[in-house]
Amino acid sequence: MGTTISLQIQHEFADYLLKEAKKRLLDYEKRFSANNDNSVLMNVNKLAGIESVVVDSDIYELIKIGKEYSLDASNTLNIAIGPLIKLWKIGFQGANVPTQSDIEECLKLIDPQSIILSEENQSIYLEKKGMEIDLGALAKGFFADKIKLFLKQAGVEKGIIDLGGNVLLIGSHYVNSDGYWRIGIQDPFKSRQNIKGLVKAKDVSVVTSGIYERVLVLNGQEYHHIFDSQTGYPVRNDIASVTIISSESLAGELYTTMFYQYKSSETINLINNIKGIEAIVITRDNDILMTDGLENTFVLVN
Repeated sequence: MGTTISLQIQHEFADYLLKEAKKRLLDYEKRFSANNDNSVLMNVNKLAGIESVVVDSDIYELIKIGKEYSLDASNTLNIAIGPLIKLWKIGFQGANVPTQSDIEECLKLIDPQSIILSEENQSIYLEKKGMEIDLGALAKGFFADKIKLFLKQAGVEKGIIDLGGNVLLIGSHYVNSDGYWRIGIQDPFKSRQNIKGLVKAKDVSVVTSGIYERVLVLNGQEYHHIFDSQTGYPVRNDIASVTIISSESLAGELYTTMFYQYKSSETINLINNIKGIEAIVITRDNDILMTDGLENTFVLVN
């Protein structure tokens, strides 16, 4: 998954459960990866324009959810964006600024409407050769929810699943007298482990996405990894990072990506109208905006 993973639980058989959770995460990574030629997802991509591929039920489930949200052109999420990600290669070896003609050719291959799903046999067909699904915007949240469900069913009542920028809490804190965990929010202008503030939370998901995660700097110009499917270039607005607090981690992944194209104030206004979702936005000018439900929950530390 290209990140540091940390799992902690309180349970009589913690060692066994953590080994099983690790095994499941490695299996998810192996099957869902868009960067492993042998993954199930890459088999779908390699057969684009040729034939449909029957996939595992969990991969079908996530692609179906991803397509549903990607079809709304008013948001930034697009799971068909694979060809554009691989054209720019931001965060990978060979990152570059493509030519305008290459970008325009790529835009012809990223229409989520061309992802054809068959409920009957749970198969996926990509209509055009060269299309590629990339689940990177959603996968960690999906995995975290699945691992939490497994651990809860095994009787775990307290724990933390940290998939790097994606934190999912199980119950209340082991030691803190008020039962709240303190989750650090990365300062988008400093190196890893430098936090801007703390969110007090229990039994929820805290997901952060920011332009600092993967960046290409060329001729003094910065290019980040969150793309506009209409232009083929990184989204340009005043947002440096978005943190979503929600009951499920997949919802956190969806909303950190979907509203990235709006101005910070618009994002906060939109999320204020969504029940059960709260947000913290840090702007490029280092201002912090929060939804109404986070009053007395976020503590600034830097």
